[in-house]
Amino acid sequence: MKKVLAGAILAATTLAAPAFAWEGKVVACYDKVWVPAKYAYTKELIMASHTEWEWQDGQMVKVWYPAVYKENKKMKSPGHYIARPAACK
Repeated sequence: MKKVLAGAILAATTLAAPAFAWEGKVVACYDKVWVPAKYAYTKELIMASHTEWEWQDGQMVKVWYPAVYKENKKMKSPGHYIARPAACK
């Protein structure tokens, strides 16, 4: 029993020693940067531009109405994080 206990203690110290002795060197540093999602936009014609005759203040007036568009938005790529090289602190 003493040999098993001694062997377990020896194994634990032998395996833990490299973790305590390791002193690594910093090679590069990176910052975590958020990249927002990218979208593709298209427009859809709802109503074309046109003119109409209307009564205003007792006279006929020609009124111009601009075109009306609906903007459609489609996601091309979702937002994500990237690692950007940075100065080490």
